[in-house]
Amino acid sequence: MTRTWEISTVTDAARARIATARVAADCGVPPLERTRLAAALGTRLRRCLAEGGVWRLALTPDDKTLRVELTSSPADGEPPWLITAPCPEPAAGPVSDSVADDAAVVSEALLGADEDAAAVLDRLVEQEELVAFHREELHQTNQGVLALHAELDAAGRAQREAFAAERAARREAEAARRRLTFLADASAALTASLDHEEIVRRLPDLLVPEYARTVDVWLFDGGEDRGPSVPRPAAAVLAARTGRAQYAAAEPGGLPGVDDQPPSALLPDRPLLCVPLPSRSAPLGVLTLTPPGERWDPDDAVMLLELTRRAGGALENARRFEHNQDIAETLQRALLTELPALPGLRLAARYLPATYGLNIGGDWYDAFRQPDGSLITVIGDVTGHGLHAAVMMSQLRTALRAYAVDGGTPGELLTRLHTFLHHLQPDLYATAVIARFQPGEPVLTWAAAGHPPPVLRGPDGRVRTLDAKPGAMLGIPLHQEISDHTVPLEPGSTLALYTDGLVERRAQGIDPGIERLSAALGAFRADELDADLDGSAERILEPMLSDSERDDDVCLLLCHLDGRLDVPPDGLGGRLGGRLGGSRLGGRVDGRLDGRMAAGS
Repeated sequence: MTRTWEISTVTDAARARIATARVAADCGVPPLERTRLAAALGTRLRRCLAEGGVWRLALTPDDKTLRVELTSSPADGEPPWLITAPCPEPAAGPVSDSVADDAAVVSEALLGADEDAAAVLDRLVEQEELVAFHREELHQTNQGVLALHAELDAAGRAQREAFAAERAARREAEAARRRLTFLADASAALTASLDHEEIVRRLPDLLVPEYARTVDVWLFDGGEDRGPSVPRPAAAVLAARTGRAQYAAAEPGGLPGVDDQPPSALLPDRPLLCVPLPSRSAPLGVLTLTPPGERWDPDDAVMLLELTRRAGGALENARRFEHNQDIAETLQRALLTELPALPGLRLAARYLPATYGLNIGGDWYDAFRQPDGSLITVIGDVTGHGLHAAVMMSQLRTALRAYAVDGGTPGELLTRLHTFLHHLQPDLYATAVIARFQPGEPVLTWAAAGHPPPVLRGPDGRVRTLDAKPGAMLGIPLHQEISDHTVPLEPGSTLALYTDGLVERRAQGIDPGIERLSAALGAFRADELDADLDGSAERILEPMLSDSERDDDVCLLLCHLDGRLDVPPDGLGGRLGGRLGGSRLGGRVDGRLDGRMAAGS
């Protein structure tokens, strides 16, 4: 039976030699022949390994010989190497036992050496495989370490970039928060005033030095004059004509919503930002700025455009307010009553329009004669403020005078006014007090509708509040009949009619104010009221308004029965002679109104 081996390495060759020696021993090849066979095969195998490739060793035993054949695999045309060894045959000649023993010893030694060599080779192969494994593992570890270092470097770079982006985002967010805070604060400061001159004065204070080095506000006269009375930069004139913001500099600004222009001939070395002050119809003016540094940040420029837009709205509101206030003041002044006079009765009135807010026009007073000779004095307050309240006040004043022509007591007149106002303006209300001085009767008749009570000073200086139950406010959806009240009236008495603007304070209510008014009225001497009623009214206003913000109109009407006259028992009447009383009217509206009206007989 043929046995074969594939030989490509030294280990394969050693194993093949060992296997050949064992097969030869099994087949009965004599020891000497086995030694020769092993030596020849070893020599041939070294040559084969030197040549390389794969070799095929075939052992074929038969009855007479052991055939050993070595060929290349696959066959390359070269004749195989062949050697044979005889199987058990009688020796050709006598061989001494010592020779045979020596040959056997040598054969066994060679066989053992081959086995040891094969074991060593196997061990070496294992070590080489282990070394190769460790080398590969070390290589993979090195690759992993390099990859880890690369990842760490990449992570470090990404972290540094993230930190830089975060810092940039934080700076941008902080800058945006700062701009929004400034814009909110500046808007509140601009809209807090209804004086357009004050708004113009506040703009430079708000912008310099953080957002501008210089600020120039060019306002058009009445919103119509577009021609500059003083030299203006061409960019400002263009902004006024087009309504678009202009940037004049040597280099384009690239600011959002702003047109670039050549540098200004007036200021060639400084950039200019000219922004129109918008309104509902046309620009009110132009705001010209120079940058705090070399140029503006685009985000700052956007914020400046928005601030200018809000400033334009604030200026427009201020001008509208001033226009409406002027109308209301004009109407109010036209309706100021020239106080009449009766023998022995003096009248003095003070009207002060509100100086805070659009609150002018609600308060009013009047004094006129009835056909029977009595004198009607009235003071009232229409809810609401401004032009509408002033118009409504004038209608109530006219209606009251018309109703008084037909006669009637103060309560009846107020009842008619209540019905009139309810049908004319269902959503508008008013308060009023009417006092009537009747010739020949030493009695004061009065009625009130939701109004602060009158204050009466007697000739002895004692003051009382006429707080009998008043009627409800005029115009409320309620049917009411307002009652009359009477009180004795002696020479030297003084009646004070007033509106809530004189006595009411938000933090205190109205009662402390009425007490202060009573104290101020009671502090006068009788001769002071007889001598100068107008000056007395002025001296009452000064302490009463010292703690007031004047956010409401103030009316005060003093009615003084002259104590220096010799008044007969039948009271006032046309028969009385002597010195006649007089009255004066004075008022101020933001320093623009200071007039006096006097009446006497």
